[in-house]
Amino acid sequence: MNKVVSGPQEALKGIEDGMTLMLGGFGLCGIPENSIAELVKLGVKNLTCISNNAGVDDFGLGLLLQKRQIRKMISSYVGENDLFERLMLSGEMEVDLIPQGSLAERCRAGGAGIPAFFTPAGYGTEVAEGKEVRVFNGKPHILESALTADFAIVKAWKGDYLGNLIYKGTARNFNPMMAMAGKITIAEVEELVEPGELDPNFIHTPGIFVNRIFQGEKFEKRIEQRTVRPRA
Repeated sequence: MNKVVSGPQEALKGIEDGMTLMLGGFGLCGIPENSIAELVKLGVKNLTCISNNAGVDDFGLGLLLQKRQIRKMISSYVGENDLFERLMLSGEMEVDLIPQGSLAERCRAGGAGIPAFFTPAGYGTEVAEGKEVRVFNGKPHILESALTADFAIVKAWKGDYLGNLIYKGTARNFNPMMAMAGKITIAEVEELVEPGELDPNFIHTPGIFVNRIFQGEKFEKRIEQRTVRPRA
């Protein structure tokens, strides 16, 4: 089945106010840049966004924060975004901060059809408040529920017309598990190829999980904190 759409405009059809979105990537690496830009143009509001981080002030999910399009963020690391901090402290945006490993596993569990799991991460902190606790091998664990979304939006290095995806490097953080956990999964790719061109041994997300795929026109691939040393 050919799952190619013309671009982000067609790919994002059906996204409405109040929906829950998963957005892949790690920091600014492997984020669906074209799709985020289109979400800004669409102007959808009151979104719940599940993402490892919230971008920076003028890029990534930071663009949606500028327009006050996000009602709630479910994320792990938000230290690079001053606007996020202001919105959280002022109460303008609801925030659910989750240990990074728990966030990844909650997304993976959602895609695997596992409703909940026990983990020691977060026990004894605010993360554990109101959650069931059980002891395994003498160690307390808290019950965490799986995460799913109305739409999962991911970014891959290569993809074919059938939706099979290959991620590159750090982009493999969060993109593969989120691709499994959306009711509708959208993939934007740097390179779109014919079926059969991808080595099956290197496919990270099988096409069965992907509903729509398109080739992005431009990727800035910004670096959050660029650190260099003087040349000799």
